[in-house]
Amino acid sequence: MNAILREYRAAIIAIAVVAIALMSSVVVVPETMQAVIVRTGEPVRVINRFRPNADFGQTGAGIVMRIPVLERVVWIDKRVLDVDMQSQQVLSADQRRLEVDAYARFRIIDPVTMVETAGSVERVAEQLQPILNSVLRQELGKRSFQSLLTADRGAAMLQIKQGLDRQAREYGAQVIDVRIKRADLPTGTPLESAFTRMQTARNQEAATIRAQGEKAAQIIRAEAEADASKTYADAFNKDADFYDFYRAMQSYDATFAAKDGSTSIILSPDNAYLRQFRGN
Repeated sequence: MNAILREYRAAIIAIAVVAIALMSSVVVVPETMQAVIVRTGEPVRVINRFRPNADFGQTGAGIVMRIPVLERVVWIDKRVLDVDMQSQQVLSADQRRLEVDAYARFRIIDPVTMVETAGSVERVAEQLQPILNSVLRQELGKRSFQSLLTADRGAAMLQIKQGLDRQAREYGAQVIDVRIKRADLPTGTPLESAFTRMQTARNQEAATIRAQGEKAAQIIRAEAEADASKTYADAFNKDADFYDFYRAMQSYDATFAAKDGSTSIILSPDNAYLRQFRGN
């Protein structure tokens, strides 16, 4: 056995070298990854490049060959990736400090540009994070806190997405979506002062509404009293005797029919106040 090994040692070594070279030359590219072949520092070709309308299994993934030593492979994730923004305070258009937490979703659509500008997907995410912070701060600074609680928030997200996407293209990336996970007032004294301002504003609004209601009530009462006075005046002009009799009956009812009255009134039968009792 030793004799055979000594006799074919050169051949065995050659076969091993060839096998190692073949193994180093073969690259298996999965469907979820893009592979950029870099030769002496320059990208020369892309395997399994992202294409929006390509069917699964028809994108070029599989076994490919490369030149060992001279060529290396840069792996780029083909799937949708996330970049999280660190929570930060943003000043809104109505001068309110907001605690904002957001994230963006992106994918690499130009792997060659990504390799030349950033070098790796992780580096792209690091570059996009401060850009997202800046674009978010600029856009939310144009809007009030109340607008972020309405449908206008969707328009703000679209503007942020477009602004971030323009700069992401420089790194071969496409921004798919931007979302705000949280946009709240800071806890502590700022939040308490904001609640105080909101409470004061609501109290002022309630006082204004009550004042307007009281004003409307006074106007209605005055108009009603004017209509009543006009009605009495019209009745007096039509039949003065009946009007005098009616007013006397109202006075008698108020004076003598009081249920809880305990005061005694002594009047002479000839008193003018009792004239309606005597009849005509």
